[in-house]
Amino acid sequence: MEKVFDFLEKHRDVAFATVEAERPGIRTFRIMKREGRNLWFATAPRKAVCRQLRKNPNVELLAMDGDVSVRVAGQAVFDVPDAVCREIYADNPVLPRLYAKYTDLVYFRLSVREADYYDLAPDPLVSEHYVCGEEPER
Repeated sequence: MEKVFDFLEKHRDVAFATVEAERPGIRTFRIMKREGRNLWFATAPRKAVCRQLRKNPNVELLAMDGDVSVRVAGQAVFDVPDAVCREIYADNPVLPRLYAKYTDLVYFRLSVREADYYDLAPDPLVSEHYVCGEEPER
């Protein structure tokens, strides 16, 4: 599964999908931090995505570059320590331009449950499915 996280380290802008009232919602998000199988994000509390995640924390995200794509599924968890919130805010040059202080944002982590890694360039193509704690299925 490490190849999934290596790819996401290099491709931090992802398509981020949630659900509200049986309707999917997708938007671009930036992965702010990664540690182990956790990916951290920030959003404004007034945004629909925040409401959607609190009601239904199930998330999928997708990152692509050329023939390689990575899809990740997991749950949003709002237990981010204050020190991590401060770090995310300070390390992102855009956030201070949009929000006066780090407490104007809501921070959450995506606890990754499953991931898919696809590379369509080689023959045969690479298609691997990972479940946290397990070897890839091919």
